[in-house]
Amino acid sequence: MQADTDAAWEVQAKFPDLGTGATHVWMVDLEASQAWLDRLNPVLSDEERVRAARFHFLRDRTHFTLTRGLLRVLLAGYLQRPAFDLVLRIGAHGKPFLDSVGTGGSESALHFNVSHSGGRALLAFCREGEVGVDVERIRDSLEGERLAERFFSPREVAELQALPPEQVEAAFFRCWTRKEAYVKARGIGLSLGLDTFAVSFRPGDPARLVWSGEGDQELHRWRLWDLPAPPRYFAALACPSQATSLRLFRPSLEALLS
Repeated sequence: MQADTDAAWEVQAKFPDLGTGATHVWMVDLEASQAWLDRLNPVLSDEERVRAARFHFLRDRTHFTLTRGLLRVLLAGYLQRPAFDLVLRIGAHGKPFLDSVGTGGSESALHFNVSHSGGRALLAFCREGEVGVDVERIRDSLEGERLAERFFSPREVAELQALPPEQVEAAFFRCWTRKEAYVKARGIGLSLGLDTFAVSFRPGDPARLVWSGEGDQELHRWRLWDLPAPPRYFAALACPSQATSLRLFRPSLEALLS
């Protein structure tokens, strides 16, 4: 179910404890945060600044800098380490992770994932295991049913086609974000086909993994959550089943960067 972010996300001015069984997700309005560009740019690595410079459009460079800078600030807060000391690597399938070599291994106990679309970014953190998050802004030109027929499982395609036309768009994005969050949590990229598993997405259905080609044991390993999103956005989270609590934050950048 969609809900306005202001009603669901807690403004946070300090770093909360990420205890056993907890998952934290932070939502940032990238358009409203551009004033913080100069404050966040210094925490980036040289490689990240090079990556930012490769973006053709200023808006894309700005969004990358803001998202990666805030990721470093939040990681530093959870780990109680300087943001610019953290070493971020990219895994074989494109998922970023913290390099714990030479740091005593504390980073390996903190898992994270990032997603952004339009002017919104989500950053998820969990100590129980790998986590995946996805946010999508609705694009009117997107041919959801055709994409579903190409990429979704036969079970999902049949369920989508059985819905009344006025419910199809929302159902497609519920399905898409839940599937993307799960794929990102798995961290194995395109080797995990979107048609090799199925999620719930009909109106009123709780978010969950309902079928996996890897067997029923896979269904019990993961917990899926819908995340409240602004109008014209959908968002979802996938985390280990042991992560039983979820807290949602909007950062108070003035306080976090002081």
